[in-house]
Amino acid sequence: MSADILDRLHAALPDAAFREAGPAYLEEPRGRWHGQAAAVVAPGSTDEVAAILRVCAATGTPVIPFGGGTGLVGGQLDGSGAAPVVLSLERMDKIRAVDTDGPSIEVEAGAILQSLQEAASREGLVFPLTLASQGSARIGGLLATNAGGVHVLRYGNARDLCLGIEAVMADGSVYHGLSALRKNNTGYDLRHLLIGSEGTLGVITAATLRLFPAPKSEAAAFFAVRDPAAALDLLRLAHETAGPALSAFELISRTGFDFMDEVGINLRAPFSEMPDWMCLVETGSSGDDAGDILEALFSQAFEEDIASDGVVSRSEGQRAAFWEMRERIPEANRKIGAVSSHDISVPVARIPDFIAEAPGRIAAIDAFRINCFGHMGDGNLHYNVFPVPGKSRKDHEDQRDAIKRAVHDLVHEMGGSVSAEHGIGRLKVGDLERYGDPAKLAAMRAIKAALDPQNILNPGAVLRKG
Repeated sequence: MSADILDRLHAALPDAAFREAGPAYLEEPRGRWHGQAAAVVAPGSTDEVAAILRVCAATGTPVIPFGGGTGLVGGQLDGSGAAPVVLSLERMDKIRAVDTDGPSIEVEAGAILQSLQEAASREGLVFPLTLASQGSARIGGLLATNAGGVHVLRYGNARDLCLGIEAVMADGSVYHGLSALRKNNTGYDLRHLLIGSEGTLGVITAATLRLFPAPKSEAAAFFAVRDPAAALDLLRLAHETAGPALSAFELISRTGFDFMDEVGINLRAPFSEMPDWMCLVETGSSGDDAGDILEALFSQAFEEDIASDGVVSRSEGQRAAFWEMRERIPEANRKIGAVSSHDISVPVARIPDFIAEAPGRIAAIDAFRINCFGHMGDGNLHYNVFPVPGKSRKDHEDQRDAIKRAVHDLVHEMGGSVSAEHGIGRLKVGDLERYGDPAKLAAMRAIKAALDPQNILNPGAVLRKG
């Protein structure tokens, strides 16, 4: 970056906006992706974001929007080509307004998800987007990747929770779309175009998000099932029994608990004899019956030989403990060290078929351990492949691409998606080209060229730079 561009940035921004280009902005959580930065800037307002984009547009300088840095597909990092301006939204973290009648909340893009949840809770409301990184993930990044989490079954993805967007476009113009309207059919919906675009079409600076009444009672339960096919039967029965009170339905394999034991994460297991497969089910009710709903579900599941054992939470502390077991599985995975990790989705009815077929395709490459878990209620699985004891992922570096290809080919054959909730980033650009619909890809390239003709917004993410 030339001194002239830096001078322009310093003229447009206060000293407080500049950050040291350290590892926090240039490395992703697993250490697989490393970026570069000619400058790291943290604007304090939408006007300052617009000023940055105007400078970068005038000089053809690439810009990478940066949220909480929790992404796992390299969308927030670029280690090739011209060094970019890394635009961090960390200083834009205000909760601007809460509308208890709507109900909705207007927040800046740098707001931490957990802070938003706490603000809603103080008003007796909930913002239901829930995921393991909620203590560091920021709203702008969550919208830019259309994040999912454990409550998609009931409330939908980030896209479904967003009423309005404020964003700065590639030329520095500001899109003022923070409406809280539920009905607004005035032309193309730029909001939905920006959500999920991973910072390649505009920089989200604020959003109006939906809130919901807090359930009067919540409960969670573990159910032991013999296999994924039985888990699918349990999901069907859960829909029938719980109806709209069904909040989450997770499929978990015993391997996740074995991994936690292996790396020294000491949590009390839900069963004295751990089954090979189990489901974590949550209900939230406007009455006092959330636990009763799960008790009824277990009775019916046991009678139909779908579940062999179950335990229902008796307190909020126990419910939280159940979810801690689920949320510590990724931590154990990181400590074991996956050879290849996959964020995939398949039609819910095909989940048992996928889980039965995939191990054979992977075994044809080499011997591995598999930890499969995830949001069965919406078809999203985290299908991760690990070395056998005595080996490390370094021993299989040359096999990672073959493993990913085997898993993704099967996903595609079953009508699924190779990116369920983490986005495309730079890691899956080739996958999008391989499996994506040609007409969709052509439309995406045309939209990118129209809104960002210089290709300065997160170049190389989602679509190739060329």
